Amino acid sequence: MLLKELNVLKPQKTIELVYSGVDYFSRLEQLINDSDKEIHFQTYIFDTDSTGLRIVEALKRAANRGVKIYLLLDGFGSNSFSSSIIKELRYYGVNIRFFSPLLSLNSFYIGRRLHQKVVVSDGKKILIGGINIADKYHGTSFETPWLDYAVEIESTVARPVQQICRNFYQRKRKVRKTKIEDIVNANEPIAIRILQNDWLNRKNEVQKEYIKAIRNAQKEIVIVGCYFFPGRKIALALKKAAKRKVPIKLIVSGISDVPILRSASLYLYSILMKYNIEIYEWDKSVLHGKAAVIDGKWSTIGSFNINNLSSFGSIELNVGINSEHFAEKYLQHLNKIISQCTKITTASLQKNDHSYTRYSNLLSYLLIRFTVLVMTYFTRNRFLKSS
Repeated sequence: MLLKELNVLKPQKTIELVYSGVDYFSRLEQLINDSDKEIHFQTYIFDTDSTGLRIVEALKRAANRGVKIYLLLDGFGSNSFSSSIIKELRYYGVNIRFFSPLLSLNSFYIGRRLHQKVVVSDGKKILIGGINIADKYHGTSFETPWLDYAVEIESTVARPVQQICRNFYQRKRKVRKTKIEDIVNANEPIAIRILQNDWLNRKNEVQKEYIKAIRNAQKEIVIVGCYFFPGRKIALALKKAAKRKVPIKLIVSGISDVPILRSASLYLYSILMKYNIEIYEWDKSVLHGKAAVIDGKWSTIGSFNINNLSSFGSIELNVGINSEHFAEKYLQHLNKIISQCTKITTASLQKNDHSYTRYSNLLSYLLIRFTVLVMTYFTRNRFLKSS
């Protein structure tokens, strides 16, 4: 446990960095096992493999002892969720539904996805991050878990996060915007803030906080960038920070689960390196993390990818943490990750810089940009028509 306040007269408050693999799933199972009244569980991918079935069993046990459970899964990301398990969960009393099925009688849903990964227990404790429910995030005897992060928080912010989940489950659209934040006192006051990004509902807190932190950066920017294709505003903020001579380190995946993204990334590298942005590829497994530490003070961890799909299409949830102590601990870990990465250099890019690969990479990059544009455009139009 990184930070803890023990006081018998006050509710306990904690905030802890959580890693993908055994760490996350053991905490998740414990969170479910400790729940007494109500669980809200919302995620993009829930596979019914060995890891998913383990969590299903924990949910059934909780429901069997009278805990109210509301499970909301994305209709596209979790479209392979077993129908027999759905019946089984409902038999035990678990409330389960899917957010925006890919196909419906009225619409073809593309870009607007429930991409947030959050579990709330009894309005007291939450797990928020980028980790889906599947073997690849847990790891197996022959497969290293995908590199990803979450935050476990026990604090007053859990109650409004529970309400956010309840609103999504109940399909409530027009909800009053509120600031969700708290102070955790340990070695220092730690300000934590829950950040929502749901642009179609006029919530773009994650994007705004990223831009604000990058614009104000003076010492160092470290970004863990899964599917890193920044939009105009974040790209401009990074360019200006680079011109101010702020060191920028970008940790990306050397192994992509979407092959075309690998080619598109290689084109993007050449642009980023013109601004002296350092690029490090993690190749021990797929990197799926979405996080940042800026100036050793502000950190963010969650489901928000730095690209236009997260900015303007998907529903995302991050935690913003103002704490030198937390940032220091997280940076120590990220520096270990960087030490195991391959640094991209001009020389390494030029090794494969042939006319064919150059045009192929450019084409991939333009195709990714165009695809995201189309997805967010149709999402916006569909949303406005149904409002």
